[in-house]
Amino acid sequence: MKNLKTLTLYLFIMSLGLISCEKEENLTVDQELMKASADIDLTNELDFNSGIDASNENSSYTNRETNSQTNALAPTSCANISVNNTTPGVFPKVFTVDFGTGCTQNGITRSGVITITVTDYVLNNGSIMTIVRGNNYYVNGKKVEGTVVYENTTTNTTTPQWTRTITNGKITNSSGVVFNHYGTRNVKQTEGVSTLIFADNVYEITSGSHTITKVGGSTLNVTVVDPLIKKYSCSHISQGQLDLQGTVLDGILDYGNNVCDYLATYTHSNGNVYNIVLN
Repeated sequence: MKNLKTLTLYLFIMSLGLISCEKEENLTVDQELMKASADIDLTNELDFNSGIDASNENSSYTNRETNSQTNALAPTSCANISVNNTTPGVFPKVFTVDFGTGCTQNGITRSGVITITVTDYVLNNGSIMTIVRGNNYYVNGKKVEGTVVYENTTTNTTTPQWTRTITNGKITNSSGVVFNHYGTRNVKQTEGVSTLIFADNVYEITSGSHTITKVGGSTLNVTVVDPLIKKYSCSHISQGQLDLQGTVLDGILDYGNNVCDYLATYTHSNGNVYNIVLN
């Protein structure tokens, strides 16, 4: 998850046919939908980590002993965080995370405000973390709106897990094009649970789907078919598969064999394979 941390596509080629592993007819692809999907994944991860960081800094992350360490790479280290209730163990707590007019961390610039409400310690089963993006919240120049709810469904304390639901999601790019989106995914943390640093965190998105619609245009449905592995130390998802169903897209996006790189492959339903460069 650093930057469900990022599916940013540098380029999905002018058409899929330009870098095919086989000769085939050109397929026109709505690159905007693909890039919107990438931006959505990026912002979801950023905001989840911000919630974890804010709750950690205010003793609301866990009531269990952990190996606490300095977290210089925390996603909110350049933001101003305030909380309505500082009494330990008393919930709910509402955190206001203010990125001001521009706060850059790990090459990502955010501005504006998000509010994060937690109903219990974040690692406790049944706790709910609700992230509301304010009207003036921007990530890398794109306006991000909507509500994200993480419900803790942990059954084994060594592997925390959440169900993530997005409602009224909206992202507006720098050209003013608007994409609405919604969906639910299941996320679990598989490494780094015993420490309070982000660098050793590894998350697995086990299942779920997401729908993205360009206002006045087409729709892309994205479904997890093989668990996605996201290391905080990697810029991109390093393993797993997504099923893409759109106006033209009908196939599988594969992130490879768990190597931190910028590469993926898309296999169309007709068997043709394309190389994808992530940014």
